[in-house]
Amino acid sequence: FNNVIKCTIPGSHPLAEYNDYGCYCGFSATAHSISRRAVWQFRNMIKCVIPGSYPLKDYNGYGCFCGLGGSGTPVDELDKCCETHDHCYTKAKKLDSCKFLIDNPYTNTYSYSCSGNEITCSDKNNPCDHFICNYKNKACEAFICNCDREAAICFSKAPYNEENKNIKC
Repeated sequence: FNNVIKCTIPGSHPLAEYNDYGCYCGFSATAHSISRRAVWQFRNMIKCVIPGSYPLKDYNGYGCFCGLGGSGTPVDELDKCCETHDHCYTKAKKLDSCKFLIDNPYTNTYSYSCSGNEITCSDKNNPCDHFICNYKNKACEAFICNCDREAAICFSKAPYNEENKNIKC
């Protein structure tokens, strides 16, 4: 466990300063570990459409599906967004273009852009339908990017009910 990760973002402070908002910093033990960079990308997408939010603090452990795992029945619209996101990741893991351990939703990173409150993901083989285009993603990366994009947009439209945080399902 000597594989310590220095958690920083170029041009910013170490992530340790963000611990009050649920940022988890530490070590990576196996290839099965969730990539902190992948989680950070999803977090940044949510912040793109919900400026001023603290996604890791607010959404992890919300309802029955937000965070790792998920079971039961979604408790509200926001929890349904998380269930849909989980199903999207399940579909991604079944794609031929998403290789086990190498290109899976929990470890793979992707390229995207945020302009205003709009997130853009693009597969290099598909034409661009937005003013801002990003042709860096391969098919698996593009699929995962769109899973995260759709979830972030869904979060922005769903009400947040504090009573659904850390409930037992």
